[in-house]
Amino acid sequence: MLDAAANGVFPPPDGGTTVVPQPSPRDAGVMAFTAHSVVFTDEDPAWVYETLRALDCDLLAATMNPRFLAALLQRTGRVTECVDAVLVGSPLAGEPPLPLKEIADPAHPRIAYARRRRDDVRAWTAQGGVLVMGRGVAGRLEVSVEIDEEARHRGLGRNLVTAARHLAGEPLWAQVAPGNARSVRAFQAAGYRQVGAEALLRTR
Repeated sequence: MLDAAANGVFPPPDGGTTVVPQPSPRDAGVMAFTAHSVVFTDEDPAWVYETLRALDCDLLAATMNPRFLAALLQRTGRVTECVDAVLVGSPLAGEPPLPLKEIADPAHPRIAYARRRRDDVRAWTAQGGVLVMGRGVAGRLEVSVEIDEEARHRGLGRNLVTAARHLAGEPLWAQVAPGNARSVRAFQAAGYRQVGAEALLRTR
């Protein structure tokens, strides 16, 4: 499903919900496409469908209803941070648009954060920012960036997430809080397109 979405092919917009097993013990959650959702959990699918029916709300958005997410969190004993916009960018040929230096600093906050959520994490620095990539849900390659306060408003975020597309060699995924309009604009300006929304459920 993720590979298809990266290529612009989405589940049918039928208001339905597909329940699939977790791709790993770490990753469970909900991904909402246009008028179709995917719940990836090892919980009983019958429980998922019964809980959704009991909500008596708009089926097109039922899996992102706070009451359903709260029930799923209680059922699984997991926690979540927020519902993110999910964007994807195609790989680009050639060299990145700015010089990067690869680092391996486990103490760096952005790298430490990524290692709790992703596998095979790699990181690069540019003057004023850091770029991090690693394997997340179902092995998809994910990107995040952090910009120093004094380096903001100069296009560095856009350049870093563009550079990531040159490094990736495959579709590159990003999860961005919808309220973080600055970050959303940076990814969109770098050619990433939104394909859905996602709530990841983490172990405590």
